[in-house]
Amino acid sequence: MTATESVVGDVGAASGSNNGGAGLDAQREDEESIFGPGIVEMSADNLDKHIETLMKCELIPERAVKSLCAKAREILVQEGNVQVIDSPVTVCGDIHGQFYDLMELFRVGGQIPDTNYLFLGDFVDRGFYSVETFLLLLALKVRYPDRMMLIRGNHESRQITQVYGFYDECLRKYGSASVWKCCTEVFDYLSLSAVIDGKVFCVHGGLSPSITTLDQIRVIDRKQEVPHDGPMCDLLWSDPEDGNNGWGMSPRGAGYLFGADVVKAFCESNNVDLICRAHQLVMEGYKWHFNETVLTVWSAPNYCYRCGNVAAILELDEQLNREFTIFEAAPQENRGAPAKKPQPDYFL
Repeated sequence: MTATESVVGDVGAASGSNNGGAGLDAQREDEESIFGPGIVEMSADNLDKHIETLMKCELIPERAVKSLCAKAREILVQEGNVQVIDSPVTVCGDIHGQFYDLMELFRVGGQIPDTNYLFLGDFVDRGFYSVETFLLLLALKVRYPDRMMLIRGNHESRQITQVYGFYDECLRKYGSASVWKCCTEVFDYLSLSAVIDGKVFCVHGGLSPSITTLDQIRVIDRKQEVPHDGPMCDLLWSDPEDGNNGWGMSPRGAGYLFGADVVKAFCESNNVDLICRAHQLVMEGYKWHFNETVLTVWSAPNYCYRCGNVAAILELDEQLNREFTIFEAAPQENRGAPAKKPQPDYFL
């Protein structure tokens, strides 16, 4: 996600959660309305086969996608808005459908389940392989729910994905919007943030003037399309502004710009040492802000296949010692050549 993107249009109505007294029958009806009838339970063997297929950047059948999404939703609904994560863990920024670069990330960072991962959102859009990228991450989440943590980015949105590529890719690869509907339903259940060992607050975008404590994040009803404004929107859209204090208007048209004093107050109020976020292209892969109290991590090398940037991941050990791994785009010989119409020349 780059600084010139903005919210497109009014955000649609929320999808409801499954909480309440309607019981399992209502939950099954809700699942069938989104995922279709005949959802089957996924065994570990089936999941492993799907992961093997997706690791080769090959599609799994639509019925398997629906079952995967239904199972993922069951897991994600149990997670809080502020996911509690133990170290060691490797933190990753935006991926944006760059599948072969995700494979490069796993090559340098370690394979699951040997490595614990936290991805900070923006799995889809812009890249050629958003479908395969998101479904692989989701399958790994279902297979290893305590090893793979996913939180929501501003591109995990119905409105945004209809503009920046994921919707069209689903139509092209599956012939209908059914898979897109299943995936966007899962988006609504992704956590909004995470805290590692109580000391590192992780979020896709940044802070909100409506939020001073983590408890205020915990009570947000996240099971909805990303709102046009408000605290949930701010968490996914805001950016730090070096050299300034307080709050400013964001050029993105959503969220805010926040300064060093805002960060200091938030960290003191919540007893955290670091805010780790993604959301902004960084040519060097990562960037410190405000005397190393905010960190931007970017994990899509050669963004949009032309920016020429390197990517980074942050490895935190059991003592929260930091080690950055820098990596470049996957070699050309390791990439497929997708047959697709060229995308519009979006602002970078």
